[in-house]
Amino acid sequence: MTRHYTPNPTLSSSISLDDEIKLSATPQQRELHESLAEIFSIIVTLDYVEKAFVKDVITQGEYTATCSRLLGQYKTILKNESVREAFGDLERFKREFDMSYPSATSRLLTGLPATYEHPTGGPSPSSNPNSSAPHHPHHHHNPNHPTTTHPSARLAAEATQHFITFLDALRLNYNAKDQLHPLLSDVITAVNNVTSTDFEGRASIVNWLIRLNRMGAGDEVSEQERRQMVWDLEEAYAGFIKALG
Repeated sequence: MTRHYTPNPTLSSSISLDDEIKLSATPQQRELHESLAEIFSIIVTLDYVEKAFVKDVITQGEYTATCSRLLGQYKTILKNESVREAFGDLERFKREFDMSYPSATSRLLTGLPATYEHPTGGPSPSSNPNSSAPHHPHHHHNPNHPTTTHPSARLAAEATQHFITFLDALRLNYNAKDQLHPLLSDVITAVNNVTSTDFEGRASIVNWLIRLNRMGAGDEVSEQERRQMVWDLEEAYAGFIKALG
């Protein structure tokens, strides 16, 4: 015998398709969900930006500015303790929301735009508007970078000051990730505003930034690591000054 479903009039009358379904019971929950959604969108956008840069769809300057902004937004959102607790870590977040995005993952773990991680090796031919030199992928002119042969004295002085500030912090026994990472980020940003060429010790700056970026917010470097960082940054500073020639 075939049985037919008969709707429950009491149940059906109590539910309206026009009713708004609330995903959050409190303003705090709504803010948390919005922050996690922002992180999701940052990962998706960053992956697109990484691929666009590799395919030479966007210029080096556009890539650096956009990537830096997205990385900054990601770090700022995760400064909130409740968001950080709900987020867990990047791999857990990706599993929970069934995400992959390997290019964005690599960039978030590095914490630096690819243009900071790998110097371009010199001024772009496009820095001269009348130049007829051939175009090479990923060697776009960045308007924020003066030509390597004529660095701005003001930008060079700012980079020098950031080196000194970071070394002073190390000598004052600063050892927490949230103390050191912003200062070292300032160093590499200032250096890249002066020159896009490689110099002795530059790789050490990048390596320490990556190591600090992968630490937890409350983690600290050991005394041995702090002393090694002083040594490496002093060598990088000397290499930077020598490169200015």
